[in-house]
Amino acid sequence: MTSEKTPAAGHTGGAATSSDNAPATTDSPSANKMWGGRFSMGPAEVMEQINASISFDQRLYAQDIQGSRAHCNMLIAQNIVSQEDGDAILKGLDTILREIEAGSFTFSAALEDIHMNVEARLRELIGDAAGRLHTGRSRNDQVAVDIRLWVRDSLDQLDAKLAELQESLIDKAETYADSVMPGYTHLQAAQPVTFGHHLLSYVEMLGRDRSRVADCRTRLNECPLGAAALAGTSFPIDRHATAQALGFDRPTANSIDSVSDRDFALEYLSIGSILAIHLSRFAEELVIWCSEGFRFVDLSDAFTTGSSIMPQKKNPDAAELVRGKAGRVIGSLNTLLMVMKGLPLTYGKDMQEDKEPLFDATDTLALCVAATTGMVRDLTANEARLKAATAAGFLTATDLADWLVRVLNLPFRDAHHITGTIVQRAEAAGCDISDLPLADMQAVEPRITEAIFEVLTVESSVASRTSHGGTAPNRVREAATEARRRFL
Repeated sequence: MTSEKTPAAGHTGGAATSSDNAPATTDSPSANKMWGGRFSMGPAEVMEQINASISFDQRLYAQDIQGSRAHCNMLIAQNIVSQEDGDAILKGLDTILREIEAGSFTFSAALEDIHMNVEARLRELIGDAAGRLHTGRSRNDQVAVDIRLWVRDSLDQLDAKLAELQESLIDKAETYADSVMPGYTHLQAAQPVTFGHHLLSYVEMLGRDRSRVADCRTRLNECPLGAAALAGTSFPIDRHATAQALGFDRPTANSIDSVSDRDFALEYLSIGSILAIHLSRFAEELVIWCSEGFRFVDLSDAFTTGSSIMPQKKNPDAAELVRGKAGRVIGSLNTLLMVMKGLPLTYGKDMQEDKEPLFDATDTLALCVAATTGMVRDLTANEARLKAATAAGFLTATDLADWLVRVLNLPFRDAHHITGTIVQRAEAAGCDISDLPLADMQAVEPRITEAIFEVLTVESSVASRTSHGGTAPNRVREAATEARRRFL
């Protein structure tokens, strides 16, 4: 977006363009007239190229028109603009919105940004009354409100899609609440858990993501419109009215901060980066689980690809791409951090660079969330392979130690040492501890009885983990029900 001057407007007709794609543009060879009498000649061609943002900020058209409508209604109510001119402005804005949505609006790079393209077309439609719309505002506060509105809409859309992903994970968790599998630390088999319990862990991660979305929405929900260039305005505007009309909780408190703040955008990208990491971790597990050494899950043909040379291959490409795109989202955050880190107050043209990382991260996250939701819905767990994998790694060793504490009243550290010695014997014998003869265990701790074998199956192990948040199947089903109540 551009700086605080109020420009003269103009619009050149031409071919239609979609608002979300590269725009059709028209460029006048004459001198640039946007700055009135201050400049005697137009910008260099390369200056037009580096200065224009319409190729990407046209995505703000709905928010820009929404903000202009609220501003116009306030100007009418405050008797700053006549009812006649105000009605003409509002009617013209509605026409422009329909044109853009229909794809019949031509965006001009010579007019730099979405604000000037809309204003130029408005002047074509209604004449000089269009120039009254910019009374009491600047492009600085105009872009600030546009971006807040756009990020707020994006947060709402993201929250809804994350709820869908949570629901798909909860559905699968209930399906596989009893399916035992190895739980891992250091990617080494550790203790038995259920597949349903494992899936619910991602529901909790996404719940935290959604709480951060809500927090960000609350903090950004202040309206900067009316701060003008940086100092406010001498016109008797009603900032509370425009804030209310646009669904904000209140107007921003300081005009300087209003136009220079992009904290909300940084917070949004920070939330997106953490979410991208969560999606990437799940994607990594899907890649591992689909590999030949595991075969824990099968992904449908809809989310896998083949090989151009190896006809037997079925690759989890959707998961790999979700994993890879996390770096793209994190890169968007780093881009904006670097843009903002050295800027003095208030507005610098550097801040035009906030749009592309925001847009790219939003598109990338939407795609990754949709792909992950699809993979989860189509996912089938190989319960036989999950169960078979629990036979390796002495997964019930902790259950043995717990039994020694509970039944023989040993200190846990002593029980831990005894269990480690028994594991050593089982490893030497080439068997699991559940298959080690009782005599071998009693050689380590004579008080061990036949009852020990009741706790050494993976089923008994998971069933015993009944603490709140534990992996016992009944707890998993309860947790799934509670997750529905909390999140959906």
